[in-house]
Amino acid sequence: MEPNQSVVPLKQRRVWRDLARILSTIFNPFLTALALFVILSHAGARDTLDFWRLLFVSTFFTSIGPMLYVFWLYATDRISDLDMSVRSERETVFSTFVVFYLLGAGALWLVHAPRVMIATMLGYFAATLIVGYITRYWKISTHALGITAPLFALSILYGRQPLPFLVLIPMVCWARVYLKAHTVAQVVAGAALAVVSTGLFFYVFHVSSL
Repeated sequence: MEPNQSVVPLKQRRVWRDLARILSTIFNPFLTALALFVILSHAGARDTLDFWRLLFVSTFFTSIGPMLYVFWLYATDRISDLDMSVRSERETVFSTFVVFYLLGAGALWLVHAPRVMIATMLGYFAATLIVGYITRYWKISTHALGITAPLFALSILYGRQPLPFLVLIPMVCWARVYLKAHTVAQVVAGAALAVVSTGLFFYVFHVSSL
């Protein structure tokens, strides 16, 4: 009976680990940013062509461009894995992300995007700038930041409608801690930074609701 008794706990550990990996993959910062800007582009577009223009400009600088850059770094052995698990590898990468977000804000301004989209892009810019600095000393969680920022922004814009989705924040934070990618303090710091950066730029741009 002893071998059989050990199988079930081992399988349970694999199930929890697989769940944590799935959550980390689905709700990675690139995909959550893409989802947010799909919603914002739809809300702010005047017509179909304007929707695709806003969507391309915003997602290129927040998702497509940065994601291709990370894939290139991985393919050329400049980073050890796609999660950039080694803290020393992150500083240069985040510096490039900062440039992407700043250019994205400028591009949105040039195409006369709604101010909520520009404010959101600048929120990503500020948060990534801070993360890049903190990364020199500490590995703050970008997954926690990446899931919290969109949901907090949508809660400001749509009130109570997105509230059920807030459960995703503790789920993603749990996943990162369970996988030993971050500590509890690191995921809490990432979520807190998302709230502060998003709230600050929404306040500066007088964004309250759609």
